Amino acid sequence: MTRKERFKHIIDYFSAHQPIAETELDYKSPYELLVAVILSAQCTDKRVNKITPSFFGKFPDAEKLQHASIEEVFELIRSCSYPNNKSKHLLGMAKTLMQEFKGVVPDEISELQKLPGVGRKTANVIASVVYDKPAMAVDTHVFRVSARLGLTSNAKNPYQAEMQLIKHIPEEKISIAHHWLILHGRYVCGARKPKCNECGLTKFCKYFDKLNH
Repeated sequence: MTRKERFKHIIDYFSAHQPIAETELDYKSPYELLVAVILSAQCTDKRVNKITPSFFGKFPDAEKLQHASIEEVFELIRSCSYPNNKSKHLLGMAKTLMQEFKGVVPDEISELQKLPGVGRKTANVIASVVYDKPAMAVDTHVFRVSARLGLTSNAKNPYQAEMQLIKHIPEEKISIAHHWLILHGRYVCGARKPKCNECGLTKFCKYFDKLNH
């Protein structure tokens, strides 16, 4: 099977079986999603969704958040991973958002990356989810699943994986493909125990093929 054929089979499968795939983070505005994605680094979406209601109750926008103290932010997010770093990132993000972007979350990946705590992955999530741009955010799930399936080959880092994926996925499918791969990694193709017996992609999967030969 060529890589082109593999991509086509996998995209067709997800299109048929998961026509709707979205982020599991709760948000009502670009600002709220930005906060949630910053908090979600090495932390589960479920945990983030428990933290954000009280956070947004106190800091509903960047205008309010920029005036907060590190201690106030830390108290609200202390149950997530790396709360010290994330407190600094959130404050820095709010100040930069107000000073450079008048409180409006930008839609360009290069502009988003000017915000503290926003790397390429987070910028791609915002551009894709909020602004429907053809951006492929590569987190640990996407990196693992795309390599196992054989969609990527010898990618050394998320950027290389991203470049390989967007080369072969039709532009209009890139946004949803990001969610397909994340959700597949979260619920089926787990890091330690992939549920190959429950997976509908085994016919096209390099990892499964190796297991059985």
